[in-house]
Amino acid sequence: GKCPDPPHTEFADVTAEMYPPETKLYYHCDPGYDRKSGAYRGIECKREQQGAVWTYTSFECFEKKNLLSTAPTVKLELTQKPEREPRSPAPQKQEDFSESKQKGFCGPPKTVPHASIKLPLKYYVGQVLHFKCQTGYDKRPPTSGNRTCKEVDGKIIWTPLDMRCTNDS
Repeated sequence: GKCPDPPHTEFADVTAEMYPPETKLYYHCDPGYDRKSGAYRGIECKREQQGAVWTYTSFECFEKKNLLSTAPTVKLELTQKPEREPRSPAPQKQEDFSESKQKGFCGPPKTVPHASIKLPLKYYVGQVLHFKCQTGYDKRPPTSGNRTCKEVDGKIIWTPLDMRCTNDS
């Protein structure tokens, strides 16, 4: 089932490490880079016989020759920069999370040079989001926590988050 939007948490960064099947994510080229014309940015977590895997298309970002862009840049709150260390491009290798219950989930998607991935626009039951207070707003513990999208008594809800990010001393 589809989840409602998670409640907004002020001054917190949101990330996810596992994604339930049906989740769609999109690559976005970093500033100063552009995607190859017609390249599809999306990937989807699909349920396969060997577990959940990402379906990839060839997507790459290249340096813009003309950097005289007049388009305003918009800073989005929910961004997730994948780590830059090289990962095996084979999606099957993503299942490094040895707990068997994670088999039904896709792990972190492969990294693309000069690209980042934003969190999904739609969430599905089973999604876990990690919240961490931004620097300067992490004065009072707990400064991080998780919300999980669950179905409870026929209703789809996000579990409560036991943290508040504030710069009060």
